[in-house]
Amino acid sequence: MDNLTENLTSARPSVDPVDRQVYAWVLGHRRTAVKEFAHDLNLPVDRARASLERLVALRLVFLDPDDPDAGYAVAPELAVTELAAPVEARIRAEQEQLARTRALLADFAPVYQNSCGAGCSGTGVQVIASLPEVRSALNRASDDCTLEVLASQPGGGSRVPSAMEEALVRDRALLGRGVRMRTLYHHTARFNGPSQAYVAAASRLGGQYRTAHQLFGRLIVFDRELAFVPVQDGSSGAVAIREPSLVAYLCELFEHTWAEARPFADAADDGLEQVAQELDETILELLAAGIKDETIARRLGMSLRTTRRHIADIMQQLNAESRFQAGVAAVRAGLLPEERSADE
Repeated sequence: MDNLTENLTSARPSVDPVDRQVYAWVLGHRRTAVKEFAHDLNLPVDRARASLERLVALRLVFLDPDDPDAGYAVAPELAVTELAAPVEARIRAEQEQLARTRALLADFAPVYQNSCGAGCSGTGVQVIASLPEVRSALNRASDDCTLEVLASQPGGGSRVPSAMEEALVRDRALLGRGVRMRTLYHHTARFNGPSQAYVAAASRLGGQYRTAHQLFGRLIVFDRELAFVPVQDGSSGAVAIREPSLVAYLCELFEHTWAEARPFADAADDGLEQVAQELDETILELLAAGIKDETIARRLGMSLRTTRRHIADIMQQLNAESRFQAGVAAVRAGLLPEERSADE
């Protein structure tokens, strides 16, 4: 019986040729005497009995309760009806349970609508609390996108290979449909191996990538109609924005940064030394403005440890013991405008 169940649930069920022979014999003789058809078919008795048990399980053969040798065979159509009845009953029960579940959950829809505001109706702003919901919303937006994707991805220096591989699969599908893709990274992405490999592969597919010292934050916009930004509390949630004026403003912010950003080509040919020099100049400007180390790290997409190492190197090069001294020395060296020093 276990073999029968496995056979019925397999992708391509098969029939033992012996079962066909036994089925034909029972049809013709209207008997189920194991020893008789084993003899006539030249089968071992054990194999003949096993075949008869499979035919009974398939409802193709029925045994007489008073005389097991006086059984009979029926048409396959009748066997199907016999086997399908309990399955259909289970399906009906599952459908009824599904209908009850839908009706129960439908009662919560007004509560959700009232709690999350106008964004739940497909317009405005909607807060998406959990990471699974965010991923689902992004996947739906990606599938529906037909024209353009704009993205700002801070922290490019911390991208991991698995994330890059997932992104490449998703982006390949978009680019294959002719969707235009433009993405902004921090300059630090140029020093990250997975980011370099991803950009090289996606660029060959038609994606466009640029880097900047500072980014305005994380952003993804689909077809200039739907934007996603992080929630303020720093959790894994997101805010989905459909309000046209807000989306247009975010797109304008992206375009302004894009125009000032540097194309992210193959790292070996892309002047990393110059980028590194510009990075140090930006750090110096932020130091002179009194920005804290943590904020500098976040703006530049670097770890706090790496940021402080850069700061220490800069102050050593300027032979400065304080940030004020670093600012004065930078002005004297022509690295900062004089009015910056006056602010200090």
